[in-house]
Amino acid sequence: METKLLLRNGEQLLLAVVIPLLVLVGAVRGAPRLDLDSPHTSIDVLTPGVLALAVMSTAFTSLAIATGFERRYGVLKRLGTAPLSRSALLGGKVGALLCVEVLQFLVIGVVGLLLGWSPDLSVVGVLLAVLLGTGAFAGLGMLLAGTLRAEATLAGANLVYLLLLAGGAVVLPAEAYGGLGDVVSWLPSGALGEAMRTACEGSVPGRDLLILAAWAVAGTAAAARWFRWE
Repeated sequence: METKLLLRNGEQLLLAVVIPLLVLVGAVRGAPRLDLDSPHTSIDVLTPGVLALAVMSTAFTSLAIATGFERRYGVLKRLGTAPLSRSALLGGKVGALLCVEVLQFLVIGVVGLLLGWSPDLSVVGVLLAVLLGTGAFAGLGMLLAGTLRAEATLAGANLVYLLLLAGGAVVLPAEAYGGLGDVVSWLPSGALGEAMRTACEGSVPGRDLLILAAWAVAGTAAAARWFRWE
């Protein structure tokens, strides 16, 4: 049911698919003006970053906004009267996110290949990055939606999304941020972006996966503790 509701929402699909595609095409076209400081071509650097952005768009922003308004309209209150725990609700929503992310990866991956992307994928690394990244951002999204009013959730989720897009090392590598690179790489956006880039180069990104796992545990625990049904 969560998957059906998500796929019926055109605004969330815009955020999940169209905006990452625009970022990919725009960044590739503007890459000659960027100093990525990488031995790889711009498309090989940017496509994994946009895949990470797609995960963040769906698992954090879309989830937080949708859940915030479900809470406002009383949907979650009705679910709260059923034998449904907070963890079960979060699990259902995360499962729906994974279904949408498969669609995102297919679309963005095909566009990336058409633009010249040539990855040397570590399948294990990519899967772990997606699962842990989804868990981390879903926990934070549910925490935001379960503690703030719907309007505040809408504003906060979009603000955080834009800040992380611009300065969270998700699309561009951490090295592109100079001295801030060591700081932003500890953010969930930076860890996910670096994990996707490393996995698409054929390696398993151990450090970044541990950071994502820590964010996933902390975010899920906080959401389970402070999430309010109404």
